[in-house]
Amino acid sequence: MAAEIGTMAVTEQIDALRSMAINPINYLVVPRVMATTIMVPLLVGVFNAVGLLGAYFVSIYLLQIPEGPYLARYEALVDPEDFYQGLIKAVLFGFLLSLIACYKGYNTTNGAEGVGRSTTQAVVAGSGGGVV
Repeated sequence: MAAEIGTMAVTEQIDALRSMAINPINYLVVPRVMATTIMVPLLVGVFNAVGLLGAYFVSIYLLQIPEGPYLARYEALVDPEDFYQGLIKAVLFGFLLSLIACYKGYNTTNGAEGVGRSTTQAVVAGSGGGVV
């Protein structure tokens, strides 16, 4: 996102949008932020399901753990609240990561070098935010 919007900024495409009376924030930033905010939690849900199914198949078929005790232990240890908290966290991360990337890209200057710098800053800020 930072690279795409940054390239648009340095090639004056954002200025062209303004000259056509199109709000660049509404046209470029809002759809990306909304899409990321929606899709990151969906991906987290898919990854959680794949991880749980993978653990089930490895435990039952590779490690030969009986299904009854495995499922009983699973129910005792896995709290649905953990999944809900993970999805809430994914919504926040999706929103913040896309907002940071769009901000860095939108404020890009100094040509191709600036695009690279903005992209790197967006990745570093997003990675740092994900760790915190």
